[in-house]
Amino acid sequence: MTDTASRPTPSPERVLIFDTTLRDGEQCPGATMTFEEKLAVAEMLDGMGVDIIEAGFPIASNGDFEAVAEIARRTKRAVIAGLARAVPADIVRAGEAVRFAARGRIHTFVSTSPIHLAHQMRKSEDEVLEIIQKTVAQARDLVEDVEWSAMDATRTPIDYLCRCVEAAIRAGATTINLPDTVGYATPDEYRAMFRAVRERVPDADKAVFSVHCHNDLGLAIANSLAGIEGGARQVECTINGIGERAGNAALEEIVMALRTRADVLPYATGIDTTQIMRASKLVAAATHFPVQYNKAVVGRNAFAHESGIHQDGMLKNQSTYEIMTPESVGVQKTSLVMGKHSGRAAFRSKLEEMGYRLSDNQFQDAFERFKALADRKKNVYDEDIEALVDENLATAHDRIRLVSLTVIAGTRGPQRATMRLDIEGRLVTEEADGNGPVDAVFNAIHALVPHEAKLELYDVHAVTEGTDAQAEVSVRLRQAERSVTARGADPDTLVASAKAYLAALNKLLAGATRLHAQHAAAE
Repeated sequence: MTDTASRPTPSPERVLIFDTTLRDGEQCPGATMTFEEKLAVAEMLDGMGVDIIEAGFPIASNGDFEAVAEIARRTKRAVIAGLARAVPADIVRAGEAVRFAARGRIHTFVSTSPIHLAHQMRKSEDEVLEIIQKTVAQARDLVEDVEWSAMDATRTPIDYLCRCVEAAIRAGATTINLPDTVGYATPDEYRAMFRAVRERVPDADKAVFSVHCHNDLGLAIANSLAGIEGGARQVECTINGIGERAGNAALEEIVMALRTRADVLPYATGIDTTQIMRASKLVAAATHFPVQYNKAVVGRNAFAHESGIHQDGMLKNQSTYEIMTPESVGVQKTSLVMGKHSGRAAFRSKLEEMGYRLSDNQFQDAFERFKALADRKKNVYDEDIEALVDENLATAHDRIRLVSLTVIAGTRGPQRATMRLDIEGRLVTEEADGNGPVDAVFNAIHALVPHEAKLELYDVHAVTEGTDAQAEVSVRLRQAERSVTARGADPDTLVASAKAYLAALNKLLAGATRLHAQHAAAE
């Protein structure tokens, strides 16, 4: 048995973190973990400072028993809890599993609400009271640290709930959990329930009270915090909020709420918050449950900003739009996501970060092209911006510019391109057929700008991943003894092809102009 003095006892401001990712979290359909994955998650939880790890439900299967027992053997700091129904065999099995722990706990539970007693338990209130007394006493004979839970506490009449809690404490329970099993309560109700039970139950001060909230109405975090205000000093939660139905209260949200709003929630935890992101990714990988992008604290977008107004504020002072630093949860840095909502300040900062120094006119032209690209492309990557700016710089003095392009293509030829160019300020349009859409595009250019250059190279590759990736096209033209190569980039491969061909043609024209000027000067 574990020495009573070794049990974690919080100060009035200290809140214990009870993580049930390996038990309640794994009950989420499809979230089953392997033996090795459970060990890795338990090691992570212990290392980040979780006070109690509910390692599993030992009687559920031999695999669950072995996992709980092995976690109990390996864990260095945390109390290891095994769950047990209010059934003698369950309690024996849980006791066998956690006996290997330096600090073990049996967590036993029974339903208390009228709807559960009538339809699931099929027991009277008095019969359930007797079950509580016997099973809690049985657990206490095996370990010093016993937690008792009133399943569906928030739908249990307060008078009967107080009788059950009193019976559990009298039988030896050291932690009393009053869960919102079906996510039904509101914060005011949950806070009031804890206050009422703690005021009315004799010897309530001898037990630590615990919250365990499900998220069926999206109130798990609010209810958990309300329960703490009502006197609870243990929070039961899971990494990423995984759990049955809509999930449990998320550990990362509870911990960071207490840390960030210590001015109104003066409670502390022992969690090393810089390990939160690592834990989130480990659990997501083990359960194959991806974290939603806009998930609080650990979502991919939690520290990402795309809105121009937000990005401008972030560049001036991070606290304008971030109430906690990304480093505090183990994220390397804030991400200014470049997209259609980004403003000039963020775009200029991104260019400087990438090593570009543009004049005002060059910047304005590049920014307009960037906004046009962002309207067409969901994700704008650094490589997209690089291709866009390089093309912008290369074509700044072009005599021929693409205005518009429409291509008709498919299995029933011929393919046809309709092109509009700006040639030294003069707008011209032409249609041309071809043996394929690229050939039609190049034929249209040849019709609008007659020349003798021969195509020596045509190469296409994607700048970034995805079906909306920018295509970068390289074209090499040779005219007489001169050979020039140019690139064009665009999410539309045909537009990129036209840009690349025109860029090469502009280089040939610019070279011819310089050669003509040199001959004129010599004369």
